[in-house]
Amino acid sequence: MNDQTSELLEKIRQQFDFGPYPRIPIDKSPKDNANSLFIHNLVTPYYLRNQKVIDTKEKLILDAGCGTGYKSLILAEANPGARIVGIDISEESVKLARQRLKHHGFENAEFHVLSIYDLPNLGLEFDYINCDELLYLFPEPALGLQAMRSVLKAKGIIRSNLHSSLQRFTHYRVQEVFKMMGLMDSNPEEMEIEIAVETMKSLKDGVDIKAKTWNPSYETEDGKEGVLMNYLFQGDKGYTIPDLFAALKAVDLEFVSMVNWRHWDVTDLFNEPENLPAFWGMSLPEVSTEERLHLFELIHPVHRLLDFWCGHPDNADSFTPIDEWDLSDWQAAQVHLHPQLRTLQVKEDLLKCLAEQKAFEISGYVTHPAMTPVQIDSSVLICLLPLWEEPKPVKFLTERWLKVKPLNPVTLEPVTFLEALNEVKELLSKLDFFRYVLLELSA
Repeated sequence: MNDQTSELLEKIRQQFDFGPYPRIPIDKSPKDNANSLFIHNLVTPYYLRNQKVIDTKEKLILDAGCGTGYKSLILAEANPGARIVGIDISEESVKLARQRLKHHGFENAEFHVLSIYDLPNLGLEFDYINCDELLYLFPEPALGLQAMRSVLKAKGIIRSNLHSSLQRFTHYRVQEVFKMMGLMDSNPEEMEIEIAVETMKSLKDGVDIKAKTWNPSYETEDGKEGVLMNYLFQGDKGYTIPDLFAALKAVDLEFVSMVNWRHWDVTDLFNEPENLPAFWGMSLPEVSTEERLHLFELIHPVHRLLDFWCGHPDNADSFTPIDEWDLSDWQAAQVHLHPQLRTLQVKEDLLKCLAEQKAFEISGYVTHPAMTPVQIDSSVLICLLPLWEEPKPVKFLTERWLKVKPLNPVTLEPVTFLEALNEVKELLSKLDFFRYVLLELSA
């Protein structure tokens, strides 16, 4: 680590000792935040990569740059039975993280004041590494990725993110203004925050940097965190999708997926995704994943974070995509409900919809992968009810379908097993697309 890197690291440490992040009350629970639990559950990225459902019990999970421990708490809630290890360079933040996990009753968690560069000193290898809102602070993202790669198990997965240079372009201009004013020569504190707020307030409303970045909440005590993280953030830098893929290549890591993958589909930017202009219809199938993602950010740079999962190359399980399954595959498949849907509240709401013969909006509980509401008709909902107890074979669900819908509604002829299976396949394929159900072939 050179002197310039060490100096920047010290500035960042001082900034987070002064303003530990995130400033979320210790007693706040993420139990009702299904989207966060869905993202931070190892089941989600593991299934995306391997089309297998993993048990989180006794898995070792690292929260790199844990801050005050709120994401560590989400990881603990989302991954029952896992051991959580958090590291951060801010001693004040680590103190709060320890208090937070203890307050919520998680004993299988530990926290260390440690730089990510020193991860090997722990002597541990991890099944999952969460590195949220940190990678963009490194002199080069590859440095942070390399440090995490060195302690990642062969089939482990890393979740990390970079700030988007395209989406945050105006914020970087504001930061440059305040650097020129000397507000970031040392660690910004109360005086610098006050000057930044006074400056932005005094600008005319139509001035570009104010119109695009100012938030009235920045005038309040709670808004100080926003001022620090957007206007006075030491080491903050932005990147593009090609930068991200270049960093992964530099350290021999394999891209798995964007974390909010459903919101990065370039075809969704067109009025008629199923009827693209001829040139695009012919060209896009030949375009790489990296190029498709870069096209999206160039056309519609709305994502603050380039949020992604990655892992060691050539360590994913080989599998046949669901849309290529034959009849024997379907008959051998096991159906799992995503853990974040297998809750008492969701089941109670489902039973209410059944009693009232109303459609069940399954996307209302985990909205993250859905672009529009995803509903299940009450007439078929009862077929899925057993999944709230345990995984079931497709064959079991098909037999249940036949009991619920034994007759063809048009001809009144008995429905055959194959006809019922096709209906079940269609429903499960739709729900698997959003990862609401997870389909696994028996070994």
